[in-house]
Amino acid sequence: MTDHLTGRAAERPAEGHANGHADDRADGHADSRADGRANARDRAWAELVATARRTTAEGLVVGTSGNVSVRVGDEVLVTPSGVPYDRLTPGDLVAVDLSGRQVSGRLGPTSELPLHLEIYRTTDASAVVHTHAVHATAVSTLVTELPLIHYMAAALGGPVRVAPYATYGTPELAAHMLDALRDRTGCLLRNHGTVTYGDSLDRAYDRTAQLEWMCRVWLTASSVPGRTPALLSEAQLAEVGEKLKGYGQKP
Repeated sequence: MTDHLTGRAAERPAEGHANGHADDRADGHADSRADGRANARDRAWAELVATARRTTAEGLVVGTSGNVSVRVGDEVLVTPSGVPYDRLTPGDLVAVDLSGRQVSGRLGPTSELPLHLEIYRTTDASAVVHTHAVHATAVSTLVTELPLIHYMAAALGGPVRVAPYATYGTPELAAHMLDALRDRTGCLLRNHGTVTYGDSLDRAYDRTAQLEWMCRVWLTASSVPGRTPALLSEAQLAEVGEKLKGYGQKP
């Protein structure tokens, strides 16, 4: 191309130089996205470990029983199998995809992984908490549904069902659990413990704590000789469910 004012050939910008800026920008955006995902995983892992330690501190878990998970995009971070929560570090992060394939971490995921993944595949859960809480486990051996001893059952979607027993870590247990969780955000596992989920680790944990507390209340009231606990009706529970929709601070 000729410069009409000078008659000399106009200089073209070097292709490599121009493309280099574009490549740098593309690489920069990719690096930024990767950093963002890594930061999100690190934050989620720190919250997961804190929640897992809370289950131990508040007596919902003994030793390495129970497990916690949180979803970050298409990955699920889970507590590792057989490792005490107080020993977990940022470098112990364990992540799997929704098929169960491990995508990060040197430690193996919890043996209850099928249970967690089924919840993520079939609900809008962002977090799952599974415990072997004492009172809830005791109740799971006595009834097929937790009696309506308190209106906080409405916070879990209604009367809390008990899933039939199956060996831990099996697809059979996960299937029983899903049936018990139908239209609910928590259930009991017979001779085993509790499962709850929510849109955050805090919400999932709170539901677990509430479920254990309701089980303790029912067991306490039922143990009084010659007395039978008064229970709520389904209509009373439904009324509370509507009221809870407006509970809490408004954004």
